[in-house]
Amino acid sequence: MSKIDVPGRMDRPPKVSALVYDGLCTFEFGICAEVFGLERPELGGSLYDFKSVSLERRSMRAAGGLKVMTTGTKHDLETADVVIVPGWRGKDSVVPDDLCRSIRRAQAAGAILLSICSGIYVLAAAGVLSNRRATTHWRYVDDLKSKYPDVLIEPNALYVDVGDVITSAGSTAGLDACLHVVRRDYGAKVTNMVARRLVMHAYRQGGQAQFIEQPPPKATGASRLSALMDEMRSKLTEPHTISSMATSIGMSPRTFQRQFSATVGIPAMQWLTRERVMHSCILLETTSMDIDSVAQSVGLASAEAFRYHFRQTLALSPTEYRKRFSDAHI
Repeated sequence: MSKIDVPGRMDRPPKVSALVYDGLCTFEFGICAEVFGLERPELGGSLYDFKSVSLERRSMRAAGGLKVMTTGTKHDLETADVVIVPGWRGKDSVVPDDLCRSIRRAQAAGAILLSICSGIYVLAAAGVLSNRRATTHWRYVDDLKSKYPDVLIEPNALYVDVGDVITSAGSTAGLDACLHVVRRDYGAKVTNMVARRLVMHAYRQGGQAQFIEQPPPKATGASRLSALMDEMRSKLTEPHTISSMATSIGMSPRTFQRQFSATVGIPAMQWLTRERVMHSCILLETTSMDIDSVAQSVGLASAEAFRYHFRQTLALSPTEYRKRFSDAHI
């Protein structure tokens, strides 16, 4: 297949090293290989130079009984552009000092560090998360807080990007985080093509609060809420209030707020604001609309309100987001 023009293609593919260890989480390593390790003939070739690296000098087995061999070296880990830590072999399993040192060396050399699920234990043990925002699978949140109280855990996030460190929640949230790296490197158009091959959305909305164990709401209420949420997504520009939403599905405002939070994990107005911000991301990536027009298109009252809610949700301004991710800047 002849080489096609890929927006943002670099002089050399970024180097990605995924950590391998005895007891490897097979699915989470597969996520890394699927996003960064595949040939992509539809894009004219590989986007990344992918290596698997282990610092353990012994025979290794992955979950499911597979024997594991690696293709990279310690040098590849410490000089990579991106270092990925799949879920660690156990929340109480000690992280070797040699691995912690290599993680710190990679970061000092300019690498982006990315953890999937319990892989955060490796980054925390290496000391690269002190006083920094991060996330992990909801089942590990309390344990991680007790072991590493200096890590600022955001329990509901699918992933958290603080620049040189990206942490993600449960296994499938690792896909979201990996696609986020592709978006940082190559922009929205290429990321959409990678996501299409994965048969998934390039940007998944929501958080993991909805997956935390809790008493299930009544089916009838959940069904009505689901229908309401779909309708609101199609009418983001219209003014919505707790009262209007509750009335539309035949609930009192108090019952509506209680059932919405129980079902979705966050209050209704917070959810609506996040939906508006997430839709604005598409406009910022794919159009040249000015900030005022984007704000109006997603139902936020003013550019000032839009900038405030955008930064509160994504920790950067709309302008910064557009510079980083839009097709136009590539």
